Amino acid sequence: MPMTEQATGAHPQPRPRSGGHQSAPEHVTGAQSLIRSLEEVGADTVFGIPGGAILPAYDPLMDSTRVRHVLVRHEQGAGHAATGYAQATGRVGVCMATSGPGATNLVTPIADAHMDSVPLVAITGQVASKAIGTDAFQEADIVGITMPITKHNFLVTKAEDIPRIIAQAFHIASTGRPGPVLVDIAKDALQAKTTFSWPPTMDLPGYRPVTKPHAKQIREAAKLITGAKRPVLYVGGGVIKAGATAELKVLAELTGAPVTTTLMALGAFPDGHPLHVGMPGMHGAVTAVTALQKADLIVALGARFDDRVTGKLDSFAPYAKIVHADIDPAEIGKNRAADVPIVGDAREVIADLVQAVQKEHAEGHQGDYSAWWKDLSRWRETYPLGYDQPEDGSLSPQQVIERIGQLAPEGTVFAAGVGQHQMWAAHFIQYDRPATWLNSGGAGTMGYAVPAAMGAKAGTPEKTVWAIDGDGCFQMTNQELTTCALNNIPIKVAIINNGALGMVRQWQTLFYNQRYSNTVLHSGPEADGKQPSAGTRVPDFVKLSEAMGCYAIRCERPEDLDKVIEEANSINDRPVVVDFIVHEDAMVWPMVAAGTSNDEIMAARDVRPDFGDNEDD
Repeated sequence: MPMTEQATGAHPQPRPRSGGHQSAPEHVTGAQSLIRSLEEVGADTVFGIPGGAILPAYDPLMDSTRVRHVLVRHEQGAGHAATGYAQATGRVGVCMATSGPGATNLVTPIADAHMDSVPLVAITGQVASKAIGTDAFQEADIVGITMPITKHNFLVTKAEDIPRIIAQAFHIASTGRPGPVLVDIAKDALQAKTTFSWPPTMDLPGYRPVTKPHAKQIREAAKLITGAKRPVLYVGGGVIKAGATAELKVLAELTGAPVTTTLMALGAFPDGHPLHVGMPGMHGAVTAVTALQKADLIVALGARFDDRVTGKLDSFAPYAKIVHADIDPAEIGKNRAADVPIVGDAREVIADLVQAVQKEHAEGHQGDYSAWWKDLSRWRETYPLGYDQPEDGSLSPQQVIERIGQLAPEGTVFAAGVGQHQMWAAHFIQYDRPATWLNSGGAGTMGYAVPAAMGAKAGTPEKTVWAIDGDGCFQMTNQELTTCALNNIPIKVAIINNGALGMVRQWQTLFYNQRYSNTVLHSGPEADGKQPSAGTRVPDFVKLSEAMGCYAIRCERPEDLDKVIEEANSINDRPVVVDFIVHEDAMVWPMVAAGTSNDEIMAARDVRPDFGDNEDD
């Protein structure tokens, strides 16, 4: 996901101080130097678990009044919590683990943050420097393991290097295209005596992210926009990372072009705005998917033309010229050739585009999109998002999620797991602000929701935070509810409990003749998977949640839905878990089957939209 330099929303990322007053040298251990460095770069929360190699760092951490440590129950929870913290606040998320299995348990959240361009610093202990490479107890080459999934990583074997490397790690993580940085510190470097002073001198030759776009490319893009008949603004998560949502709204309203926001960009442009045509992709809105297919110009802003958006790549948007703006030059032309490539920070790119389009308008060049909007409006009216209520009177999962969104306090942050509930949460909750929708987009990590919600709530304690999770995802990381209960992090969790690994089951229904191989969660292996489900009952999520210090409720009837959600919203002194027993056969629509063209989008089962014959206009 192409991202940009400036942080999200109203929480600018603290930068390592590189000038001004130099602090007097202090005689400290490497571990004390690490904690002092974290304080100086502005880290206020660290999620982690101690162990032998990192233990020296935990002693001075106990004395810090500026850095809060949250003791998680699993290192994966620490990593996802740091990601949720970063996504909700726009600041760098920090997680910490010991060597060997502690470090390797961070690999999944690091890969997740890498795919979604989340600013993250993972600090791991390592065996003593002389033992590195000897297969010492709890040794793992975490630098080598994470090389492909980090923006950069460091192995620190000298105590005097710690302040400089921490400063560099935070700078790299939060500038340019954000991403995870790993700092692996040998135990003897933490134990050694050193001197600490701040700021350190940073030395990063070759790291010079381009933020200011080239004026000629901006002018070319503006000419294409005003000359197009069927333009689309294709907005990715980079716009949120750049803090460019206000500029985006100005550009959209200035041009009058339709806007589509990807799964990672929900909230970058208000869902309720008349120019918004929905989310594109495999499960995107019919209008958004079709707009891209029939466009004559796509202006991609902080988006990366990933396979979930394009479908079969060689049939994607066959009539469109491409303007592709991105902070990461490696993304431009990677999947789709760009007619006008623009390297730069999304905020600066969009601001410059606004000025260039205004100049085009002043010179009498204004796009006429009236025929385009006539088509878009027809598709939007004919194929709106919707769902059917179950005939047996059970709860509809879409209705559950829709009502959670409608009854949530203003500014609520929603974190989703991965699968059907993720897509329903994307479709049926309205997002009008950035940093209110957190999910695992690129990696699609089950188990993301609960720890990410925990991190978001830790970073924005004044906000309500709902985790929308599935009964499959919830069973992966629910132990972090204990962390929430013990650390006064009162998140709310909605388990959309259909007794199955829902999205995989949907594929089995559609493509595998209803052979439900190992997707049934509500019964043992002897079951054929075809008997009706009343949700997963082993474990009993209500009893399990209560055992972890939460308030827990089960909801099975539509008539109880609003009362239960309002009860959950009213409780703010502990975590709340609601087990919603929903119909197991609900499916996510629209859908573009994997490997097929977006032209083959299905609005519902056996319903292919009829768009008329405008593609050769």
